[in-house]
Amino acid sequence: AQLVESGGGLVQAGGSLRLSCAVSGSIFSTNDLGWYRQAPGNQRRFVASMSNHGEKKYADSVKGRFTISRDDAKNTIFLQMNDLKPEDTAVYYCASDPYVMGPYSSTWSTSWGQGTQVTVSS
Repeated sequence: AQLVESGGGLVQAGGSLRLSCAVSGSIFSTNDLGWYRQAPGNQRRFVASMSNHGEKKYADSVKGRFTISRDDAKNTIFLQMNDLKPEDTAVYYCASDPYVMGPYSSTWSTSWGQGTQVTVSS
């Protein structure tokens, strides 16, 4: 399976970006899909996920600002990011997991995209 992200870039604080992840293979309909991010010098951290039943989870730091969604016709998931803050600056990774994905889940079984840079200037 392949995960290919797009949509990163540079934005001012308070602005918005939408990330996309094209998912190949049958995992789109079977796996939990979501987003993690990694800032310089930090561990990769959970951002948001969506189960194949449509259950959504968010990190506390992005609740109310970020929205995860999917387009089944295009095998694509999205991360709409509003009211961006400088602390949101990171490389964002699309992720797929055959098990539950969430803020406290292990990532031993997670597959990753190549990552896309999001930079928020103050």
